[in-house]
Amino acid sequence: MPQLDTSTWLLTITLMILALFCIYQSKMINQTMISIPPQDKKIIKPTTQLPWESKWTKIYLPHSSPLLS
Repeated sequence: MPQLDTSTWLLTITLMILALFCIYQSKMINQTMISIPPQDKKIIKPTTQLPWESKWTKIYLPHSSPLLS
């Protein structure tokens, strides 16, 4: 039974990674990156008060607690 020659695997894998990197870079060089300009204004969240925001509307029980009816 012949032995599998693994002496060139390191070179093959290294060249494959290098080739994939070069392909990736050549694809990405044509892409335009979106840059978000810094905002000087602070974001103001609207402060509308809804009736259900000011009170607790649900009762939560832990999973181990029995339900009380």
